[in-house]
Amino acid sequence: MTVGRDLELNELQRSQSLAEGSSFTVHPGGATAEAKRLSAGFRGATHRFIDSFRREDASHFGPDANVEFQVTGADGLPAQHGYAFGGAPGGVHVAREHRGQRYYDLQTANAKTASSLLTRELKGRHLQMIAIGGSIGTGLFVASGKTLSQGGPASMLLAYLFIGAMLYCTVQALGEMAVIFPVAGSFSAFSTRFLDPSWGFAMGWNYALQWVVVLPLEIIAGAYTIGYWNPNLNPAIFVTLFLFIIIVINLFGVKGYGEAEFVFAILKVTAVIGFILLGIVINIGGTPNGGYIGGKYWSDPGPFNNGFKGFVSVFVTAAFAFAGTELVGLAAAETANPRKSLPTAIKQVFWRISLFYIVALTLVGLLVPYNEPRLLGATHIADAAASPFVIAIESAGATVLPSVMNGVILISVISVGNSAVFGSSRTLAALADQGQAPKILAYVDRTGRPLVAILLTSLVGFLAYLSDTEIQSNIFDWLLAISGLSTIFTWASICLAHIRLRKAWAYHNRTVRDMAFKAQAGVIGSWIGLSFNIFILVMQLWVAISPIDSDAQTTAGEAAENFFIQCAAIPVVLAFYLGHKLWFKTKPIRIEDMDIDTGRRDFGRMGIIKAQEEEERQQWPAWKRVYRYMC
Repeated sequence: MTVGRDLELNELQRSQSLAEGSSFTVHPGGATAEAKRLSAGFRGATHRFIDSFRREDASHFGPDANVEFQVTGADGLPAQHGYAFGGAPGGVHVAREHRGQRYYDLQTANAKTASSLLTRELKGRHLQMIAIGGSIGTGLFVASGKTLSQGGPASMLLAYLFIGAMLYCTVQALGEMAVIFPVAGSFSAFSTRFLDPSWGFAMGWNYALQWVVVLPLEIIAGAYTIGYWNPNLNPAIFVTLFLFIIIVINLFGVKGYGEAEFVFAILKVTAVIGFILLGIVINIGGTPNGGYIGGKYWSDPGPFNNGFKGFVSVFVTAAFAFAGTELVGLAAAETANPRKSLPTAIKQVFWRISLFYIVALTLVGLLVPYNEPRLLGATHIADAAASPFVIAIESAGATVLPSVMNGVILISVISVGNSAVFGSSRTLAALADQGQAPKILAYVDRTGRPLVAILLTSLVGFLAYLSDTEIQSNIFDWLLAISGLSTIFTWASICLAHIRLRKAWAYHNRTVRDMAFKAQAGVIGSWIGLSFNIFILVMQLWVAISPIDSDAQTTAGEAAENFFIQCAAIPVVLAFYLGHKLWFKTKPIRIEDMDIDTGRRDFGRMGIIKAQEEEERQQWPAWKRVYRYMC
């Protein structure tokens, strides 16, 4: 198989210019972009502001790139596999025809995601806070009430432990791939590169749709949270306010997103730690109006509710609570030095799982019985009055603290909405770069923002105005249905892509020592993560077919509606996958054909970097070696 060598040499030169030990901000276009900024300094602030929204006109490969476009293969790849290997300048389409046959140009897609025009401005502190607090939102503070009422405290705790263990393995696998290949689109691009272009297409759109629908979901949740203080206020007022805040934050670019998440995460982490301390005091009878509680509610009404079906029914809700953890990998393409910053952020996931979820929810299960009327009376998943955190504090007789907790929930809503715009816009822009979405979505302005993708995602947020209608509960159900199982598909694809990468890595006679970061869980962890995700998917299908509250009075129409509410993501993924597969007739990428070089920033220097790091570690005391291994 022949590949355009000029393309590879050009990628090599670009990679070598990004020193691993540096922490500076990099933006493609280099001197050209700097000259534009200096020139703009002579104009007024208004002109500079308008100019920032114009398309960045630097090509993906630089103005001096001499790329030889070739579409060749030893056995006629376009016809047999539906994809081809070759290089093409940024203006050449990824999806094209060759000798009358449609095919997908995989090498060009890889090259485009590797040389994205997105700015690289995220620092280590941003990534660490995104990792620690990125998904702490209504899924933890509010939706945990649903898991408690359906399964009981023991089922809730086991489900979150189960999801947490699976996610630890998954994020470690993602970290290994994202450090080696800090490319735009991250896990959807990995599915395209290491699994099948059609599956990558499905996973990219699946992930983009997940965050697109989460945006109005979170905004509606914020509007109802305000109702805790004054239920008579029109929710549309706060929908407008939250939309404005979220859009403005994202228009400040990736640095604005990073700084906002840094502040939001600190507030959320502080609140969770405060609740843990308060929960211990409440449980041991340290409040004026309450006595010792201990494990009373584990005895009456008991640790489990609805048996085994109650246990498995809480998995998807628990997965929804953890959604957003993978954003660390998506942010790698916009990180100044992913080799240094990303491993630390990935390791932080362990602490978030163990401290913020497991400890906090253990206390929730001790303080709130699963038959608490306020849990059962929740009108929707974002009903803050049904938050077990708020109920636990109110039950202790506190007057001000429940309002403080609701304020934290409100901040979490804005934070997750902010992440929704970031996640969906970057995924849509990467899909467009790979020829898997309309080209206009690849529009990146002169400040490195995927402007059209941000605006499109923000427009979907206006669906939140439907919260003031009589059908708002149905809106919640269907928005949640689309986003619920999406994370399961994403995490399973990450694990499978990592397994395939390791096989290709070994096929090309490379060892794990050649990797910039090695997943602590290894390939075994990816197999565990993949198996757990498949188990959750099967169990969700079972619960959807035979729900907990079904009875003889349930009609066929109601049963069908419940099934699709529980499993709407499955037909969505299949439709995208089969549609792309039938159009391009792609087949799974063979191990020997996998591209494990394009997008790497460590060509020729990994041995030197590893030796320097090992020499530095030898001088650390034992406590620091243990700490740095964990964190």
